[in-house]
Amino acid sequence: MNILRTLYELIYPPKCPFCGRVLENWETDGLCDRCARELPRTSPEESREVEGCDGCLSPVWYQDRVILAIHRYKFGGAKGYAGVFGGLMAECLAERWHEPVDFITWAPLSAERLKERGYDQAALLARRVAELSGIPVLLALEKTRQTETQSHIEDEEQRKANVAGVYRARPDVDVKGKRIVLVDDIVTSGATLAECAACLRDAGAGSVAALTFARAR
Repeated sequence: MNILRTLYELIYPPKCPFCGRVLENWETDGLCDRCARELPRTSPEESREVEGCDGCLSPVWYQDRVILAIHRYKFGGAKGYAGVFGGLMAECLAERWHEPVDFITWAPLSAERLKERGYDQAALLARRVAELSGIPVLLALEKTRQTETQSHIEDEEQRKANVAGVYRARPDVDVKGKRIVLVDDIVTSGATLAECAACLRDAGAGSVAALTFARAR
């Protein structure tokens, strides 16, 4: 197994997702030393309120090299970045959220977008956070129809209208009284998270905390 890993590393050396620098050691946390120091990290004091959520946590700001890394992750097929992004999110959750959590879920893609992209970027993040934190992960929501990508809409009210009524709680997942962490990749206006949180609360969720990789200023 170690021989196979060494061969793979020689052919496809691991690179920092933020600057592309080749990492010297496979066993790093996936960041080069420079980016580990210079990432635009948020602080616990810089809180973000999202309607329907009991808190909204994000380890980094959506700016500079973070923007480029997320675009490669979402639109460039770099789904391996989920390991690094999810690791930073798991650290943020452990450090800043001190309430019990029953399970982790995510804001899902529509079936059409999932087929087009080949993977659900929020699902990969949720599973990585769950793996590192030891918390169960469940798909508790579904997106009922395709919508325009939120990043293409600047107006906050239009963002809310774009996602209104497009999510619903899955009838086969019991969320009654559950304390849930809701994962997505970015929070900008908060419209998607608010809509998903409302669905979970309408289905009886006890609490909903949001966790994203990046937060727009």
